[in-house]
Amino acid sequence: MKKIVVLGAGESGVGAAILAQQKGYEVFVSDAGRIKDAYKAMLDAHQLPWEEGQHTMARIVDADECVKSPGIPETAPVVQALVERQVPIIGELEFASRFLHGQTICITGSNGKTTTTSLIYYILQKAGFSVALGGNIGKSLALQVAEGEKHDWTVLEVSSFQLDTMYDFRADISVLLNITPDHLDRYGYVMQRYVDSKMRIIRNQRRQDCFIYWRDDEYAASELAKRRAEGNAVTALPFTDAPQDGSFGCDRDGMMRIDVPEGLTVRMEDGAQLSIPVAELSIPGRHNVRNCLAAAMAALAAGVDADTVKECLRTFPGVEHRLEFVCEAHGVRYVNDSKATNVDACHVALEAQTTPVVLIVGGTDKGNNYSTLFPLISRKCRAIVFLGADNSTLHKAFDDFAAEHRIAIADTHSMPECVAVAAGLAQAGDTVLLSPCCASFDLFQNMGHRGRLFKEEARKL
Repeated sequence: MKKIVVLGAGESGVGAAILAQQKGYEVFVSDAGRIKDAYKAMLDAHQLPWEEGQHTMARIVDADECVKSPGIPETAPVVQALVERQVPIIGELEFASRFLHGQTICITGSNGKTTTTSLIYYILQKAGFSVALGGNIGKSLALQVAEGEKHDWTVLEVSSFQLDTMYDFRADISVLLNITPDHLDRYGYVMQRYVDSKMRIIRNQRRQDCFIYWRDDEYAASELAKRRAEGNAVTALPFTDAPQDGSFGCDRDGMMRIDVPEGLTVRMEDGAQLSIPVAELSIPGRHNVRNCLAAAMAALAAGVDADTVKECLRTFPGVEHRLEFVCEAHGVRYVNDSKATNVDACHVALEAQTTPVVLIVGGTDKGNNYSTLFPLISRKCRAIVFLGADNSTLHKAFDDFAAEHRIAIADTHSMPECVAVAAGLAQAGDTVLLSPCCASFDLFQNMGHRGRLFKEEARKL
């Protein structure tokens, strides 16, 4: 019996452990931190051995294979020990894909992944397709497979960390929204390493598969050309949100033309077409035009009819924690953009605002260059509120700029304090925008926990 060790007992790890046991592996689960009670109960219900607060190295390195949580970096001593013993290390998605039925649509990018993934899933559901949702969103894919779920399509949000441990996995349709600096602390502050991670989305794709990407991204086209030279033959479907004619991408059914002046238009050679004014899209912001284009193309490539796609673009309810309107209190709007864990995401959130802003930023810094926000902040922000256990990096980045432009700065260390201070700085007609630029783990369990607490405090006002 082959032995699998699962490192990390979160959503992905527990799902992988249950699936591995079902497939006849001898399984051991190890987590250096504390395992949540709900996950302990799941492991115990399946009589799976586990440990928390430590790694029993002798037992771990004796494994034939390791399924590693995406949150554990390759520099961790336990990972290095496995590498030295030449134990293969894969991720949950790689493992689950060995037993997955149906086809996959995989979405990655520095920003917009959750919105686009959720929109594609929504469209396929409304079209009556048998479809599952997983990856970095929703229920563990491995657990879905273990529970016997079988679908024609599985839509997966895939992070760079998950891509790093995928080797034989192949997407039928892949989507790359953008590549902007993010998680550089994880990649040794070398941008090319992060770019290479994102481009693994087309790994193993064949000519009959589709690769949908934003043509105007700084990296995507040139990186695709490199992989073309190495023999990757995937069918490419570039899209653009630039208001100009002449943008073409090749669809498996023919040529697809995309123009975005005041509307979103997709025309295919077989006569099918989709056209909708940007004003009718259910989710606001220029960045969401790109997300809608990518989702529409993926849905059409999967076989959804154009009328259904168009209707779904009008009715999609949006995603929690992504430019989510929370409430209005004393004439001030509160917007939860907790998913904005990097500078580029905050940039598009600010770009979408039409009123003066009190901006909340802070958390675990990931090597951010905040100066790219300065032009927008100088035009749009009344004040900046820092929210973090240690805000010294933010002070170093923002204090001189804020003083020069007469933008108020406030320092806070808890969500109740933060919302109260932001409310005090805001004036009627303003927007208080939580768009942190940073990871959440200094004060919160995750970005969802941060967003939920922000909503709770805002609704008390």
